[in-house]
Amino acid sequence: MKEEFKKFVKENPMLLKYVESKEKTWQEFYEMYDLYGNDNKIWEKYLNSNEVIEKKDSTNSLNDFVSIFKNIDLDSLQKSIESIQRVLGVFQDITNSNKEDVKKEYVPRPLYRHFED
Repeated sequence: MKEEFKKFVKENPMLLKYVESKEKTWQEFYEMYDLYGNDNKIWEKYLNSNEVIEKKDSTNSLNDFVSIFKNIDLDSLQKSIESIQRVLGVFQDITNSNKEDVKKEYVPRPLYRHFED
């Protein structure tokens, strides 16, 4: 049934306009397809529209871009970034502990030697 619905959507790209404008969801269209099939008068409203799908211009793209950022929860984003920083810090500590600088141990000079003679 899903494959038939996908094929139906590909054949009728006008449905995309209704989903983008949030008049309908893909779930609602799927339920309509499941109940009525593809040969029903219910689809006339959505498929026989005289409107043509327009390509988005730059202002629509900018509006979409702005709407995406409006939906972002900045607090959760900040918490995610902080947790990533902590994980990176742990990895850095692990790699640095494996690469400990091998320092020569300090050996004091004997008392009777003053200037390396």
